[in-house]
Amino acid sequence: MSEQINDQELMDVSDAEDNSTVERCLTFESGDLILYISTKHVIEIINNHSITPLPLVAPYIKGIINLRGQILPVVDLKLRMGQGDAASTNSTCIIVLDINSVSLGILVDSVRQVVNINLKNVRPIPLKRQQKLLDGMVIMEDGSVFMSIDCQALSRTDD
Repeated sequence: MSEQINDQELMDVSDAEDNSTVERCLTFESGDLILYISTKHVIEIINNHSITPLPLVAPYIKGIINLRGQILPVVDLKLRMGQGDAASTNSTCIIVLDINSVSLGILVDSVRQVVNINLKNVRPIPLKRQQKLLDGMVIMEDGSVFMSIDCQALSRTDD
């Protein structure tokens, strides 16, 4: 009987190790890519919010929004990754993020779902597919490929 307890304790430890590498992530679309970002950075998702344009800023900064008294810059993710500009649709939304106490919004084509991603399965992006702001990829069980957003690069203003 003590062997069963020890086996169970070992299983609990291995499960805990597996859970420590699993992270809840929000998946969304930008251009032809499916991207993900840890939910620990996501504050909220907003639709149909007017963006006030700003002069003399980088082209990928769409402008600012006033979110309950807090002024947030909004970054067009497609422009920031060098994919070009696209028209807004009904599914276009702003994901409000907090990255190291820096709040900003990212404009994306659509939000998909929240998934659990095992960080052990994240691989480097092949050189021919590398783009600005991406720092890893994971192939899901259904064969779809999700790309990871580099939060530190996203919060920097340098190109």
